Amino acid sequence: MAKRQRRSYSDEYKRQAVDLVLSSERSAKSVSKELGLDGSVLSRWVKERGTVAAVGSAAAPTSQAAVPSADQADMIARLQRENEQLRMERDILKNCPGPLRACAG
Repeated sequence: MAKRQRRSYSDEYKRQAVDLVLSSERSAKSVSKELGLDGSVLSRWVKERGTVAAVGSAAAPTSQAAVPSADQADMIARLQRENEQLRMERDILKNCPGPLRACAG
């Protein structure tokens, strides 16, 4: 029985893979599938980078989001209303029988 050779990755490749997981907000498992890696390997890299970042900096970033200003809160509320309106329009068109022109009139 042949022994599998252990693959090695450069530090740059590991950093880019971890950055992809953190920036895309996807799971390490889904990113590892995309990259052709074992899920546990990428998960370990993410954990290692997190501990290195926490040890390496005195002020580790918190997971709390900044409180939006009044202008930003207004913009968020407006966009949420617009998003809801667009969802309703999409659902109406999805349920429209026949060609789209039949529901548009």
